[in-house]
Amino acid sequence: MTSITNHDPAPGGARTPAWAAVASMTIGVFSLVTAEFLPASLLTPIAADLSISEGSAGQAVTTTALFGFATSLLITAAARGADRRNLLMFFSALLVASNLLVAFAPGLPLLLFGRVLLGVALGGFWAMSTAVTMRLVPAALVPRALAILMSGVSVATVLAAPVGSYLGDLLGWRDVFLLAATLGLLALVAQWLSLPSMKPTGATRLRTLVDVLVRPGIGPGMLAVLLVFGGHFVFFTYLRAYLESGSGFSIESISVILLGFGAANFLGTLLAGRLVQKKLRLTLVLAPLAMGSIAAAMVLEGANPVADVVAVVLWGLFFGGVPVAWSSWIAHTVPDETESAGGLFVASINIAIALGAGLGGVVFDFTGGTATIAASGTVLALAVLSIMLGVRLRAPAAVAVSATL
Repeated sequence: MTSITNHDPAPGGARTPAWAAVASMTIGVFSLVTAEFLPASLLTPIAADLSISEGSAGQAVTTTALFGFATSLLITAAARGADRRNLLMFFSALLVASNLLVAFAPGLPLLLFGRVLLGVALGGFWAMSTAVTMRLVPAALVPRALAILMSGVSVATVLAAPVGSYLGDLLGWRDVFLLAATLGLLALVAQWLSLPSMKPTGATRLRTLVDVLVRPGIGPGMLAVLLVFGGHFVFFTYLRAYLESGSGFSIESISVILLGFGAANFLGTLLAGRLVQKKLRLTLVLAPLAMGSIAAAMVLEGANPVADVVAVVLWGLFFGGVPVAWSSWIAHTVPDETESAGGLFVASINIAIALGAGLGGVVFDFTGGTATIAASGTVLALAVLSIMLGVRLRAPAAVAVSATL
């Protein structure tokens, strides 16, 4: 396996594109996001099988996010001397181990430990994925490579929830996690076959994270990321439980609704990819504003099956623009510290998931699904306010690729 570090000190420095390696990264992202989303679609059977509440089962999402948060912050400094190829394969191996532990968990403690391993894998892989992908292709092809990488997230969003829900009802939730382990193994093999050796390009330390965070506008931006993703996961983590208990949908109907959510999310990703090139700030504000408005409408309407279906699909459409818009914002504002900025970004998302799932679980257990949606809308309203007041846009002329994302 040859090294590419002699000619890729800057993003997009490879002489020839390594598309097979990019594809292996995409499979890795798809596998990780699929495993991350599975508890949301299998919350009810997991809770029933382990004799715990839905709120307690939802803490599997919180646990993953907390350890993903810690790992994403520490990984670039802790592994600053490690070959990125070996590091990414290690995270894929952790993904396999995580899914196997969950699949055979006899109770909540082992389930949560398995999700701890997933959090480490998710935080580490995500923090490095953008920087590594940018090293696998020439500079002119970086936008295309990143679009391919993000397609793994979109496809996982489309398939993970509805397919997980359907297969959970057909095979059982444990077999779904065994299938997820197989998917992770496929990613590991693909990375072993295709990823080149990649030595670190800098001596990143924990101090670098602080230096990036205190740059003008970065701190408020990360707060806005936390609020947007947190508001979403208050809603999304307990969506199946709400649809079952509120509108009385069957598991078959919920699978179809979640498929509609995923398809709309994929469409939203495509539309946002074009919109952010001309109206990045508008996209940053529009998505949480629309999602918060949908939450308010759901609360005012009450448990109405038709309205709930429309709301879920529209939510998926607007949330599709969120990762695209914020990834573009990162590329505009921190183009020179991709690994450190990626760590902060992933850390913000993971703490948002942890807080969102945790808050949603408490609210759902004590006051029910409608109150959970109201809490989601409140957090999203705060996100809109924080974006309008604190988020800056800056496109450094020295980094041409950022303007094309």
